[in-house]
Amino acid sequence: TREHFPTKVETEDRFTRMLDELAREREAQDRKWAEQKAEDKRKWEEQNRKWEESNRRFDEVHREIMAQSKKLDRSIGALGSRWGLQSEKAFRDALAGILVESFGVEVVNVNEFDAEGTVFGRPDQIELDIIIKNGSLIICELKSSVDKPAMYTFERKVRFYERRHRRQANRMIVVSPMIDHRARRVGEKLGIEMYPDSLDVPVT
Repeated sequence: TREHFPTKVETEDRFTRMLDELAREREAQDRKWAEQKAEDKRKWEEQNRKWEESNRRFDEVHREIMAQSKKLDRSIGALGSRWGLQSEKAFRDALAGILVESFGVEVVNVNEFDAEGTVFGRPDQIELDIIIKNGSLIICELKSSVDKPAMYTFERKVRFYERRHRRQANRMIVVSPMIDHRARRVGEKLGIEMYPDSLDVPVT
């Protein structure tokens, strides 16, 4: 029998099939690499999100701890003011500073003379803290402690200011870590907002 040798066409077809098969294998391998790369990228991004979330939660907890620590410091300062270990003015300035820093408002200390004695029953100086925010008038009392008579006095101070300046206060606020329970009942009756710390005041 005559030995058969592949023709040129058969040889070219064989090489073409081999090249096609190699190309398909290469494409399949490229797809696998692309899929693996995409999966690695997804896992890396997911891990980054977890790290960012963990860092964010840590920062929130840290800020909360620091805020509570500062509140405790101010409560201790209130006790110091009450027992004469720290001046009432220093305590008031600390509370006002928090309002300025946290809410970007200006706290103006107003000191006026009540010649008719409408507040204390005799002529005397009247001191109030005023906040103007978006056209609203907020009158504050920032003290280390507030008892029942002090709550009534604050309300009379507000009315004195309103009459003198012919402008009604939109809000009356008392900020003190120590508000007597009887004073609290008076404040609720008079429509006075009461907060234990400046950070708790919603200034909007």
